[in-house]
Amino acid sequence: MKTRTIATILIVAGAAGGAYWWLKKSPAADAASAPMAAGSASGGASAPAGGARGGPQTVGIALAQQRDVPVSIEAAGSVVALDSVEIRPLATGIVTEVNVEEGQPIKRGAILFKLDDRADRANLDKARAQLAKDKATQADLERQLARAKELFEQNFIARNAVDTLQTQLDAQLAAIRASVAGVQSIEVALSNNVLKAPMSGRAGAVNVVRGSLVQPGGAALVTLTQLDPIGVSFTLPEAQLGLLRKADRELAKDGGVPLTVQLPGERRSQPAAALPGNVSFIDSGVDATTGTIRVKGKLVNEGRQFWPGQYVTVKLTLRTIQDAIVIPQAAVIVRGNERSVYVVDADGKARMKPVQLRQPLGEQVVVEGVTAGEKVVVEGKQNLRPGTPVKEAPMGGGKGASAAGAAPAAASGASR
Repeated sequence: MKTRTIATILIVAGAAGGAYWWLKKSPAADAASAPMAAGSASGGASAPAGGARGGPQTVGIALAQQRDVPVSIEAAGSVVALDSVEIRPLATGIVTEVNVEEGQPIKRGAILFKLDDRADRANLDKARAQLAKDKATQADLERQLARAKELFEQNFIARNAVDTLQTQLDAQLAAIRASVAGVQSIEVALSNNVLKAPMSGRAGAVNVVRGSLVQPGGAALVTLTQLDPIGVSFTLPEAQLGLLRKADRELAKDGGVPLTVQLPGERRSQPAAALPGNVSFIDSGVDATTGTIRVKGKLVNEGRQFWPGQYVTVKLTLRTIQDAIVIPQAAVIVRGNERSVYVVDADGKARMKPVQLRQPLGEQVVVEGVTAGEKVVVEGKQNLRPGTPVKEAPMGGGKGASAAGAAPAAASGASR
C-alpha cells in the first residue's frame, strides 16, 4: 500500500514538471514577451527627446505700443439738477386753470396755473376810478389857482388865498401819486394769479386740481427741474487736490478739466454709454471730517440719459502723456527696487532691459526703456535667462498669441 502511494506522488510531480518545461519553451510565450521588451526599448529611446535641454523656450509676447495716453482718476458721484424750482402761489386763492401735466416739458414763460382773480380785478377797477377822480380834482385846483393868481395881480384877493389853493394842489398831486401806487400794487396782485414757468424744465408731480384752495405756506403746486444741461457732484481725496487744481489751471482755456459720466453697466459685455462734460466747480475747502473735497461738473444731457439722484461713475482726464510706450503689466519683472522686461531681439533670443514705470493703466502700464514695436515677453519669462533662444507661441490658441492679442484691447480700454 505504501509503495502504491509513493508511486502516485512521483507520477503527479513528473507530470507537473513536464508541463512547466513545455510552456516555457512554446512560441506563444516567446511572442508574449516580445512586446514587453520592445516597449521597454522604445521608452528608453524617447526619454532623452522629451527632456532635451538647450532648445528654444516657447513664450507669449506682446508688441510695445506707442500712443497718446490720457491720465485719469475715477470717483463715485451722483447726478444733480443745475436748476430746480418749486412753484408756489404768492397769495391765497382758488385754482381755476391747470395748464401743466406731470412729466411735461415746459418752456420758460409758459402759463402753468391760474387763480380766481375776480376780487383783484374789482379792486383794480376801484383803484383806477379813484385815480381818475384824483386827476379831475387836480385839474380843477389848477384852474382855481390860475384864476386866483390873476385876481391877486388885479388886487381883488389877498395873497393867502393864492397860497391856500397852491397848498391844496400840492396835496392833490401827492394823492394822485398814492393812487397811482395803489393801482400798480393791485396790478401786481392781479398778476400773481397767473403762475408762469420761471425757467425751462420738466414738470414733476402736479399736486393740485381745479378748485383747490392754495396759499403761500402750502405745498408746492409743481416742481420744475432742468435736465439739460445737467450736473454731477462727487468728492475726491484731498491728496488729489493738487493734481486737480493744476489740471484746472492748465485746461481753463479749453473749458476746464474734461470728464465723462457713466451709469454703472448692468453687464461688462454691455457697458452703459458715457457722456462728456467739464469740471465747473471746486469747493473752497476740504472737509476736515472726511478728508475730501467737493467737486461739481456740467454736461449736456440732450437724450435725458441721466436723471437727478442717480449714482454714476465719474472719470476726470487730468493730462495726456504724448507718445507713451505701453506694455502689459504682466511683462514687468520686479526685483527689489528694479523693474525690467524680457524682449526678443532680431536673433530670436531673450534680452533683459531695465524699464521705468510712469503710469499704470489697469492691466497695462506706461514705461520708459522700451521702444515701440519691440516684442515683450508676457508669458513664460520665468523659464528665461538672457540669451535664451525663444519661440513665439503659434497663432490660434498659443499662449504667446493670446497675450499679444490681448494687449491692444486692454490698452484701448485703459485709454477710454
